[in-house]
Amino acid sequence: MLGIEGAAIGFALLLFLLFIGLHIASSLFLVSLLGAWLFFGDAMIRPFGTMMWGTLNNFLLVAIPLFVFMGEVLVRGGVTERMYRALSDWTRPLPGGLLHTNIAASTIFAAISGSSVATAATIGTVAFPTFRQHDYDEAWVAGSVASGATLGILIPPSINLIIYGAITNTSIGALFAAGILPGILLALCFMGIIIVACLRNPRIAGRTQPLAPWSERRRRLVDLLPPLVIFVLVMGSIYLGFATPTEAAGVGVVAALILTGFYRSLNWAMLREAMLSTVKTTAMTLLILIAAFYLNFILGVLGVPAQVSSFVSDLDVSPFVMMALLVALYLVLGCFLDALAMMIATIPVVMPVVAHLGYDSIWFGIFLVMMCELALITPPVGMNLYVTQSVRGRGHVGTVIAGVLPFLGCILFVVGLISVFPGILI
Repeated sequence: MLGIEGAAIGFALLLFLLFIGLHIASSLFLVSLLGAWLFFGDAMIRPFGTMMWGTLNNFLLVAIPLFVFMGEVLVRGGVTERMYRALSDWTRPLPGGLLHTNIAASTIFAAISGSSVATAATIGTVAFPTFRQHDYDEAWVAGSVASGATLGILIPPSINLIIYGAITNTSIGALFAAGILPGILLALCFMGIIIVACLRNPRIAGRTQPLAPWSERRRRLVDLLPPLVIFVLVMGSIYLGFATPTEAAGVGVVAALILTGFYRSLNWAMLREAMLSTVKTTAMTLLILIAAFYLNFILGVLGVPAQVSSFVSDLDVSPFVMMALLVALYLVLGCFLDALAMMIATIPVVMPVVAHLGYDSIWFGIFLVMMCELALITPPVGMNLYVTQSVRGRGHVGTVIAGVLPFLGCILFVVGLISVFPGILI
């Protein structure tokens, strides 16, 4: 059990490094390097260069910068703002009014961005000025923005699902397909809790707003077509077998450029900003991925996965109890770790347990991403909390935290639903 003991010490060190603020990739690499040197000397350090090349020389990973660039082009091209206005015309009659627009816009934007942070920043920028004009409860506004944005890593194309698939050698297309239903269920659950809250306390939704004329509402429906067309092109080309996920991402980029050109917002300045943002996001993501693959390699050489499986098989607990323990583990980790760090750091140790319990790797991928959604809005380090507060631009982050609390229960409810009925995903 030396491997397990070493892995436990390494995991504790990793949590400490992340907690004190060291970059995720640096933390992963330092722990991997220390483990390689302690157990093998320099014998396992020298292969790092070859492993780094092997990791990056993967056609699948090209999808990451392409999906990021597609989202950046659509945001900077004004497609998202037009979409938000069109949705607001149809959600205002519901109890909660424009709060539902945040959820609906986040759901659609998640289908073209793949990033929760980008979704929170984009929807928040459009939402807050509008809500303040109509005296909405700011905690609920902030909560709906931060929570709705978590859909960005669940509804395909999700960058987190691409990374999970790359690490675990799971089909990206199958993961994308499995993420659609829970994403829609979660969005409906978010809207349901808004309706219940506003029926109990109508002041949450501020002043009653006049509805736009039917002619104007119908005319604006055309602004919902661009994101829906891109989603159909990307996902349809994958499921119909016309393209791999990477090729489908390229199709999405071309469609995004054509659409922004149609709206006359395509110019060199916009493209330059979109490209710079894409390079920064991609560099950060791939650096983390390289370090994660190296950590997985060291753990594999130490025999940790096999030892963990053997240890779990000796425990006399049911699969349901074990999954409940995993939920508790991720809830605690989510309070202290970034969502991506939590996912990458736990996959090498947890996957053998999941495989031993007989759970499908596709199901576990969706489960893990949903636990990452919780981490994104769990204080004190939930990334979406601070992105939303930054866009909000006033008050204290405590207002955002108070606003997300009702939505945390929705995520746990859907997690419980897919745990009791795993067949709905696969």
